[in-house]
Amino acid sequence: MSRASVSVDGRCTGEIGIGFLALVGVGRGDGEADADLIAAKIAGLRVFADEEQAMNRSLADVGGAVLAVSQFTLYGDARHGRRPSFIEAERGEAAERLFQRVVDALRLSGVRVQTGVFGARMEVELINQGPVTILLDSRKTF
Repeated sequence: MSRASVSVDGRCTGEIGIGFLALVGVGRGDGEADADLIAAKIAGLRVFADEEQAMNRSLADVGGAVLAVSQFTLYGDARHGRRPSFIEAERGEAAERLFQRVVDALRLSGVRVQTGVFGARMEVELINQGPVTILLDSRKTF
């Protein structure tokens, strides 16, 4: 990803250059181990091109950052009917606590992190190279 930003009420709350836009959804039953696993995976993921254009470099290798944005709608289940169900998304304080744990764990690992505002209506902009989009799931359901 070349760059990404997030704004709330017309004010930019986070902006990065090369790195990852991490849309983070917290599901019911997720815990601290799930947050730590996702943070470690993001920090170590090797998807940036090396000299031979192979996906072989990590955030640290390219001096990248993470823009972390809470996104409960990742848990939207639209398999039945026309209106998604969000029953599997974690609620309020528990989701915010685990989202913040992902952010804190990334920072502890040396990754520069910018964020949106938890629970706010946000505008997210992304310039995605490739494009490359990777799904990470601590429960390994896909």
